[in-house]
Amino acid sequence: MLPNPNAVVDLVYRTDWGRIVATLIRQFRDFDVAEEAAQEAFAAAVAQWRTEGVPEFPRAWIIQTARHKAIDRIRRQVRLSEKLESYVESGLMETVEEPKYEIGEIPDDRLRLIFTCCHPALALEAQVALTLRTLGGLETDEIARAFLVPPPTMAQRLVRAKRKIRDAGIPYIVPDTKEMPARLEAVLTAIYLIFNEGYSPTRGNSPVRSDLSSEAIRLARLLRTLMEPQAPAEVSGLLALMLLHDSRREARLDDAGDLVILEEQDRDRWNQQQIAEALPLVEAALRVPQPGPYAIQAAIAAVHCQAPRPEDTDWAQIVQLYNLLQQQQPSPIVALNRAVAIAMRDGPQAGLSLIDDLGATGDLQTYHLFHAARADLLRRLGSRVEAAESYTQALALATNVSEKRFLERRLREVQVQSA
Repeated sequence: MLPNPNAVVDLVYRTDWGRIVATLIRQFRDFDVAEEAAQEAFAAAVAQWRTEGVPEFPRAWIIQTARHKAIDRIRRQVRLSEKLESYVESGLMETVEEPKYEIGEIPDDRLRLIFTCCHPALALEAQVALTLRTLGGLETDEIARAFLVPPPTMAQRLVRAKRKIRDAGIPYIVPDTKEMPARLEAVLTAIYLIFNEGYSPTRGNSPVRSDLSSEAIRLARLLRTLMEPQAPAEVSGLLALMLLHDSRREARLDDAGDLVILEEQDRDRWNQQQIAEALPLVEAALRVPQPGPYAIQAAIAAVHCQAPRPEDTDWAQIVQLYNLLQQQQPSPIVALNRAVAIAMRDGPQAGLSLIDDLGATGDLQTYHLFHAARADLLRRLGSRVEAAESYTQALALATNVSEKRFLERRLREVQVQSA
């Protein structure tokens, strides 16, 4: 049976967008040209593969086609002859063959791309946002959600960041060891946000995008290997954090494909191999005098993963860890997670009071998980009418189909109980 062209295009887009764009940026040194050429190549694939069939190497076909699209675009630009001459001299006019990506290669195009995006000349948020756009293939609204800003604001930041990289001639390289610390915070943040988008996608039918989460884990492993033997503790902490979250992936869905919350998951389905790999990394990340935010978050995830049953979870320890995290990295979302942990330790009313205080600031009014957390605590307290109101607000803000189905189910439950 011949492969379905649309399905193959969709698969390559989801799994290889970052690789393709990274390859094109390395060749053409222009973010806009690379992205637009890649988009045009995918559009061409949809049309041609339906009539000509899917090629043997779909990703290589996309790269080759995108490369031709980019060259055609350059031909239409001003000072064509000088640019084309420079590309010929650099050897970029040679035929592109199927790229060979090895798990252990150091460095690779995607790591180069992260360090290019995360240059100290750019504002930190712009560094991370540009990485998410070019490497993760995230849309502007998805990136805006990660930063809790309006999509038009994020779009402007992306345009300015790409322009600055081009105008400043920022090189497309992995810097040497002495230059890495200045970029490491942004690199780690970008990798983690790529993971988060895979673990909890902004939109779509699935509650997980394993291609993104797996790529983030791969990049963290690669970065840690690159920086050995003096890899900072936070690199180990981030890798451990992602491994522990990802270890629960198979238990996050029921047989119907619906979301299963942590306390209701079948813990026998958790990936014990990933947990075993992660726990020593957590211990190593915590051994430094002042553990960083990723190490602390990894410690929280480790407490969850070490509890054989939900009721065995050491919520007192989790609250202590959130207290430490709030001191190091204060944010509304950390405060929300801390409030939920306090609710689990001291009862829903204690958590609800903290959440209502957070709500009064207005910082999380457009964040659907704020309203979902408030609704859950109200449900536990038996305040079903108020819970229904908060579930309705969460439902209006959620964009992932699976999350919306979960919220709809909870909303129906409290509505039936309050009738």
